[in-house]
Amino acid sequence: MIELEQARQRLEELGLGQAAQSLDAKLEAASRSQSTYLSFLNDLLDAEIQDRQRRNVEVRMKLSHLPYRRTLNEFDFSFQPGIDERLIRELAALTFVGRQENVLFLGPPGVGKTHLAVAIAMEAIGQGLPVYFVSLAQLVGDLRKAYEENHLDKRMRVYLRPRILIVDEVGYLPLDPLAANLFFQLVCARYEKGSMILTSNKSFGEWGELMGDPVLATAVLDRLLHHSHVVNIRGNSYRLKEKLKTGIYSTPGAQVGQNYTGARGSN
Repeated sequence: MIELEQARQRLEELGLGQAAQSLDAKLEAASRSQSTYLSFLNDLLDAEIQDRQRRNVEVRMKLSHLPYRRTLNEFDFSFQPGIDERLIRELAALTFVGRQENVLFLGPPGVGKTHLAVAIAMEAIGQGLPVYFVSLAQLVGDLRKAYEENHLDKRMRVYLRPRILIVDEVGYLPLDPLAANLFFQLVCARYEKGSMILTSNKSFGEWGELMGDPVLATAVLDRLLHHSHVVNIRGNSYRLKEKLKTGIYSTPGAQVGQNYTGARGSN
């Protein structure tokens, strides 16, 4: 027992907390299976590595500021049959990140744009890639404050550092000239250097009105769409899914979601 306690203490001193915690159980399992010394050691170290990986994922998850956790397996593709599931699975493989490409999810509110963005982000976090999630309103508000306090360059680095920057809810609020210009600066700075995922309820033709400047909107879209995957979602709201099934609620307008234009697939 003295040797066991010494071994546990040494593991803890080496920073191998999970190995120290699971030492008794691993010794008992090795004794039952008559494992070799090397098998026992590998088993013990595997437990430590898996625990560290889990803790690293948790840290990256907190730093990402994701609003919730959702996976692709939780997404009901049968409810949105217009979505190319194969394309979404390919995006979740994250090859677009290595090519510094962007992903844009377009569609009316509630159709699953943010869910898909978060699911892809969770795949990236699981593979060790830094991700940051922010709504457009939060983004421009933060950059505006930094601009007014004369440390825009320093604050901009927060949004340039992650391999994937998710900008949610593009189009819900119009941008004033300063906000539009700050967003343009960010898009320019990330162009061909890091991937962005954007969700928007506006068609590309409406971005001129959104930004209050058609020329600036064209410049933003030119950079976003140069290397991109556009997913156009036409369908009903998940939030009203059960009410739609029971007939309590019907979608106003038969053409809802039909005006979101943009090429599907890769550009």
